[in-house]
Amino acid sequence: MASSSSSSPEFAPAASKSSHFHRPSEQRYSTLAQVVDDLSSRFILNLPDNELNSLERICFQVEQAHWFYEDFVREANPALPSLPLKKFSETLFHSIPVLQRWSGDHEGAFNHFMQYKTRVPVCGAIMLNDTWDKVVLVKGWKASAGWGFPKGKINESEEPNACAVREVLEETGYNLAGQIEPDDVIEVSIREQQVTLFIVPGVPEDYPFETKTRKEISKIDWFKLSDLPTWRRNKPVAGKFYLISPFIGYVDGLITTFALSLSSDQGFEGFH
Repeated sequence: MASSSSSSPEFAPAASKSSHFHRPSEQRYSTLAQVVDDLSSRFILNLPDNELNSLERICFQVEQAHWFYEDFVREANPALPSLPLKKFSETLFHSIPVLQRWSGDHEGAFNHFMQYKTRVPVCGAIMLNDTWDKVVLVKGWKASAGWGFPKGKINESEEPNACAVREVLEETGYNLAGQIEPDDVIEVSIREQQVTLFIVPGVPEDYPFETKTRKEISKIDWFKLSDLPTWRRNKPVAGKFYLISPFIGYVDGLITTFALSLSSDQGFEGFH
């Protein structure tokens, strides 16, 4: 299957969402100062020197600490306040000595990280059923989230297909190991971010999908390709699908090519 590609952005390492995500023991966090001490030892102090000197790597660790705080620490002590990432990172930058070099311009440091993060390449999969007429989509946790293909940020030195397997397993519970063909891929650059999605047919429709994430994926479901907006014709569809729009044209073209090839070789009648 041919691939569609465009220019790649600057490669950047990404932190794994799973790292350090060990539920606290029966420990209760009574003050925010105790929380900061615990998060500092979990996520910051044991980093190698090269990462401690990198604002980007520090910020990825702070982001992980924020997920841990919201998902586990506040569960242990609901009296602790919910903090947006910007306020949370400001607290850590002012409280942890090794981060205080950036605390004088936290606003600039935070904005730099948010812009940097959007350039980190992401990988995932377009998971199709046996007849290539349905696709698996996932919906984010927030009420305003849209539906998209399972995918996530690539780690430093990680191969794109390995990243896709890891992220799909984390978001849907389905293991694509051994099912990815490196050439069956769509690569698109969107606002300086490289997005790599592997086309994987033959996913069982009765598979019991179950996310391994916390407060990240709210729904996993099959959708008919013909029901999705921008699929050959524009029509209103319930839900938000803006995250898949850049890929639908590529998928349509690849499936049409595949169907024509089967039709000529095996008498395949297609499903459109």
